[in-house]
Amino acid sequence: MPLHQISEPVVSRISWNTFTAAPHRVMFFTGAIQLVLPILFWAIELAGRYTQLWAPLELAVPTTFAHGFIMLYGVFIFFIFGFLMTVYPRWMNGTIIPRDIYVPAFLWLATGMAIFEIGLFWRIDVAAAGLAIYLAGWLFGFRALFNVYKTAPAPNKTYETWLNTALIFGWLGAASFLLWMLTDYIDLLFVSLKAGVWLFLLPILFTVSHRMLPFFSSSVIRNYVVVQPRWSLPAMSILCSLHFILDFNGLYQWLFIADLPLACIGFYHSYIWKFRKSFVDKLLAVLHIAFLWLGLGMTLFSVQSFYVLITGELILGKAPFHAITIGFISSLLIAMASRVSLGHSGRPLALNKTTWYLFLGISVTACLRIAADVQGINTVGGFSLNVITVVSWIICMSLWILRFAPIYLKTRLDGKAG
Repeated sequence: MPLHQISEPVVSRISWNTFTAAPHRVMFFTGAIQLVLPILFWAIELAGRYTQLWAPLELAVPTTFAHGFIMLYGVFIFFIFGFLMTVYPRWMNGTIIPRDIYVPAFLWLATGMAIFEIGLFWRIDVAAAGLAIYLAGWLFGFRALFNVYKTAPAPNKTYETWLNTALIFGWLGAASFLLWMLTDYIDLLFVSLKAGVWLFLLPILFTVSHRMLPFFSSSVIRNYVVVQPRWSLPAMSILCSLHFILDFNGLYQWLFIADLPLACIGFYHSYIWKFRKSFVDKLLAVLHIAFLWLGLGMTLFSVQSFYVLITGELILGKAPFHAITIGFISSLLIAMASRVSLGHSGRPLALNKTTWYLFLGISVTACLRIAADVQGINTVGGFSLNVITVVSWIICMSLWILRFAPIYLKTRLDGKAG
């Protein structure tokens, strides 16, 4: 057999082996695609809505709800599983999750989400079937994490317990969306979209920050004292749950009862974790900048809640929500993913100028989306700030993908496995 006829399958096999050599590779790569592809369709929807150049998209479910679900459950879960499948065995001195476990989890998640997104443009039953497959993949991935958690010898599993709990609530939130699609019971939709932030993403990101930010900071900042308050994890969980309950019941005027303490917790941790000193290293600074958005976002929520209590009006609209989802959740996940990608590919733990500016661009994107909900400044040159925000997001995330996606397809520079 000629050499050229046998070389292609060998190359293909090596490429697949490289791509699947570690859980973060397959998960982060898919998450990177999800950072941009659904937003491109959202940009088409917004352009049609605000410019009348074409009719807004018609989906199997209302586009706003589809957008909300995909951004909460269809993007970040890949980064979360990729990160936790990497660090759980390290944190707890447990057994490494094998390839024949994390690859099927990835395939179920990715295939299910792809069918769901395609089904949105076709038929609701196809979208529902895709979402069911996705939920099965989530359970498969969670089982892998839980097996590490259950069998690992580490005496203290506090962080992992909080993370497991948030993952369960996240699955229930995604399942609620599926049930809404099947039953049209509107409360299930609201449970899904609100739980995605307050019971799933925000608790996970705060817990990971609590575990990792002081550790990362101690390796860079001289004479750094690691502070990880034991009280703040349960306090955060209780307050997020309280916000969820108040929000679900439409008690916006009382949200400050939960949100003001959450803002204080956010700012307090930025202070004790030495936000200002983090700028000695750009890779560390982006983590601290992202975390600062927690305090800023919860302050906006508190201001809005007080205003509703006094006047009955939602003065800031969805601005506080996007301060949390774009400013805190999105930028922190991308910052964490960048650090993992660099460290686990044998590359130096350093940001180049382009990556540094794109991270600042994510904060600018958050500011633009906040301004889009403020009367009087929500248009620039006749263009809606919502549209400009989407363009800013696409530019920033595309630059991130160009920088990091190729890493997941190449072998480590240091020659190590993984």
